[in-house]
Amino acid sequence: MTTLSASQSGLLRQYLVLTKPRVTQLAVFCAVIGMFLASPGLPDLQPVLAGTVGIWLLAAAAFAVNCLIEQEIDAKMLRTARRATARGTISNTQVLALSGLLGGAGMLVLYHFVNPLTMWLTFATFVGYAVIYTVILKPLTPQNIVIGGLSGAMPPALGWAAVANSVPAEAWLLVLIIFIWTPPHFWALALYRNNDYAKSGLPMLPVTHGKQFTRLHILLYSLVLFAATLLPYMVRMSGLLYLACAVVLSGMFVRYAWKLYKVYSDELARQLFRFSILYLALIFGALLIDHWVNLL
Repeated sequence: MTTLSASQSGLLRQYLVLTKPRVTQLAVFCAVIGMFLASPGLPDLQPVLAGTVGIWLLAAAAFAVNCLIEQEIDAKMLRTARRATARGTISNTQVLALSGLLGGAGMLVLYHFVNPLTMWLTFATFVGYAVIYTVILKPLTPQNIVIGGLSGAMPPALGWAAVANSVPAEAWLLVLIIFIWTPPHFWALALYRNNDYAKSGLPMLPVTHGKQFTRLHILLYSLVLFAATLLPYMVRMSGLLYLACAVVLSGMFVRYAWKLYKVYSDELARQLFRFSILYLALIFGALLIDHWVNLL
């Protein structure tokens, strides 16, 4: 019995890894921030809880499909070679069943307990990531992460729709911030994983255009990101507290990008990648805190 339980536990862990839980958590966090910003006070608890569950389920389903489609590519890369799909320890049928179960449950939750708009927007995001980005854009162009970045930037709009049943301009400003943040975040990873991507055959920017070109684009995008994070204050969506946080955090982002551009090292690229994750969480956290402070 002990052996069977350990085996079952190991299988569950393999399934969990396919849903990319850390990436899913960040996406859901941004969606939840959108939910709270959509309400002038505390939002109704039901759409918040149901929306969080539904968006998480569909995001997890999309990541599982991504692992299925890229199993041969993942097997060539050190970072992803241990995924169950890459090692063949979970069959394609099992992954499809997992994705179908999670995605179907997510759509039902969003439709019945949130609203149809959120369900359709989240489903469109699923298709955008799992099909358009993974199948078409990623193997086709080194600008894949730029063009396909919209699906990954959608969580704040999904969260906003869950509470307000609409997606106003303020929600799209949050989407814009993540959309511009995505390329420098991902290209930092691609820089220090350059050999992996070269083996995979994917046309990532450092592979097709070199590290110097990629570092320049990271710097340019970080400058645009700095400007984009000021927009919530400029349209009076947020106040001075958020503005101060945005200036400091974005300034740190630009500093990392400038150092990486001037003198490259894998360690600097890794530091920028790690900071970019913290940066996004702190920027959105600052938006929420500022929102609540202004309500007092």
